[in-house]
Amino acid sequence: MGWVFLLLGVLAEATSHVALKATNGFTNPLPSAIVILGHLTAFLFLGQAMKNLPVGVVHASWAGLAIILVTLMSNIIYKQHLDAKVWLGMVVIGIGIAIINLSSVPHTH
Repeated sequence: MGWVFLLLGVLAEATSHVALKATNGFTNPLPSAIVILGHLTAFLFLGQAMKNLPVGVVHASWAGLAIILVTLMSNIIYKQHLDAKVWLGMVVIGIGIAIINLSSVPHTH
């Protein structure tokens, strides 16, 4: 169940970060509310994920997956197209997350 909470936390965080651009310095109420609620929701889910998963694994996975998801979402929503080197970096981040999670270290406390 920890992984479900982690993924929900990543989704909430990424949505919040993408909405941050639309806040116009927190003068636009709806995107501002999405940012605040998204961050609160993300931390609630991450707290639940840390009940079953090591803190380092949760944090590394959360950060890496959020970077990738924010980049994909901003590419779609804001048409922010990035060059091949940036996408290669995203692949490297994804591989790093996979290595962390496929290690022989058990994911229990």
